[in-house]
Amino acid sequence: MNSSTRMLLVLFVACAMVFVLAAGSTAFDRAIGVCIRNCAQCKKMFGPYFLGQKCADYCVKYKGKLIPDCEDEVSIQPFIQALDNDY
Repeated sequence: MNSSTRMLLVLFVACAMVFVLAAGSTAFDRAIGVCIRNCAQCKKMFGPYFLGQKCADYCVKYKGKLIPDCEDEVSIQPFIQALDNDY
């Protein structure tokens, strides 16, 4: 194997590795983005009853594996709080 063929093979392997690593992290980035956008939507819907920062931290910590759905009580239950009544 001559040096130009070896260099071409190394370049090809390096490009393939960069592509695989970049493509692999893109799905996580998208999932985190969707998760955070859903947190923001729920915050708009529920206002002070929804803990938006806690939801966003959850998205980052778990890399968007469980995406909150504002219409699904089970998925947003950890981020809902009752406000104190001053009656």
